[in-house]
Amino acid sequence: MPKLATQKAETAYRTAKAGSTLQRISDGGGLYMQITPDGKKSWRYQYTRPGVGGRNTLSLGDYPAVTVAGARKARDEAKVLLGDGIDPGEHRKATKSMRSDRAANSFEVVAREWFSKHLPTWAKSHSDKIIQRMEKDLFPWLGGRPIAEITAPEILATVRRVEGRGALDTAHRALSNCGQVFRYAVATGRAERDPTGDLRGALPPAKPGHFAAITDPVQAGALLRAMDAVSAGFVVKCALRLAPLLFVRPGELRRAEWAEFDFDKAEWSYFVTKTKTQHLVPLATQAVAILRELHPLTGQGRYVFPGARTNGMPMSGGAVNVALRRAGYSTRDEHTGHGFRAMARTILHQELGIPPEVIEHQLAHAVPDALGNAYNRTKFFKERRVMMQTWADCLDKLKAGADVLPFQRAA
Repeated sequence: MPKLATQKAETAYRTAKAGSTLQRISDGGGLYMQITPDGKKSWRYQYTRPGVGGRNTLSLGDYPAVTVAGARKARDEAKVLLGDGIDPGEHRKATKSMRSDRAANSFEVVAREWFSKHLPTWAKSHSDKIIQRMEKDLFPWLGGRPIAEITAPEILATVRRVEGRGALDTAHRALSNCGQVFRYAVATGRAERDPTGDLRGALPPAKPGHFAAITDPVQAGALLRAMDAVSAGFVVKCALRLAPLLFVRPGELRRAEWAEFDFDKAEWSYFVTKTKTQHLVPLATQAVAILRELHPLTGQGRYVFPGARTNGMPMSGGAVNVALRRAGYSTRDEHTGHGFRAMARTILHQELGIPPEVIEHQLAHAVPDALGNAYNRTKFFKERRVMMQTWADCLDKLKAGADVLPFQRAA
């Protein structure tokens, strides 16, 4: 229809008034405007159903959101379908259903379902890292895509964005998470295959994962002196002083609860979520002294190290590392809160001659013994109690500037 006619039609439809009953204004070819008594205007297309006969009506949208030109274009597209023997009403239903299925089976939907299935079996720190990685690095680019349509090049482009910011290890972890989600999609019938298998070798190999740690005795002494001098709140300072004494995982330390400690026995007993075992830590006199000093401040609450701003929650996971950075130690290249474990393992064995199996049990590592037992909370406990006091005394001497080598080595 010529442009002028369209402009005249727009004027006619815009100025059309509602009546006391439903009105229909024909535009030709089965298209008409419907005006309700309350003034609502909408487009309708009436057609004969192909193959079965009978009249049907297709809604094309409300006016003026859908203009005259838009309504006529929709009518002409419906006529093309009719010419091919396709009912435009049924075609719309099928398209809507397909879109709904695509949305229900998007990468993000399937990924969150996979995540929720595994969540009860994971430690909170582990699950938090996975969902944060997905929300930051995967969902913005893959989340809305139907999982069955995602290709290997799309995945590679996504993880290369992560690699591009210098986080190669995170890129490998994101790719691994993608593979887990795709395999879950295959198992639940929403994808045919896992395309991440085509990307083996596409990313440069990541360096072996490690936490920065100081293991040289002299350097350890300098670190301990810097930690003593650092400016930090009293709660954080206590956590910083206990971290090398106890050398537990950082998350276990910051989530420690007062109910888990027995000062009379000088013991700390808690559940290790990573290995699903109960762990027992003998406390050196220096550790008990720090805890007793802290107890009047936080002992009325649940957590030994409560958060400064989050009521009822433990201290932030980054608090100790922030304090280490203030002390002048890079947590990327020099030392982290987790690095106290490597420090203890190395110096205890290499300098103090403590047997590796005693150290590994104190680290709560699931290392099977000759009988196949992965871990026993009381095994080597007498030896571990002696070791923990020896270690605390060693740290005091290192901090004072002594060389650890003259120490009496274990037999």
